[in-house]
Amino acid sequence: MPLSATMVGALLGLGTQMYSNALRKLPYMRHPWEHLLGIGLGVVAANQMVKWEAKSNEDLDKLLEKSRLANERRYFDEDED
Repeated sequence: MPLSATMVGALLGLGTQMYSNALRKLPYMRHPWEHLLGIGLGVVAANQMVKWEAKSNEDLDKLLEKSRLANERRYFDEDED
């Protein structure tokens, strides 16, 4: 998964920079360092998105388990009174 996120981010960053140059009717490879910067930022953004998604899934699982336990206490523990 990290390799695919890295590749997607790199292509997104490169594509964004090339699209920006095309809109401004400049040569595609006008400043190559801007392309490297775009690739780097794209890679970082895609990898952070994958980490954020995994963390949010963990948090959701914890909240669902907490909610399930609270509902069980509410509905099944009342019979003991």
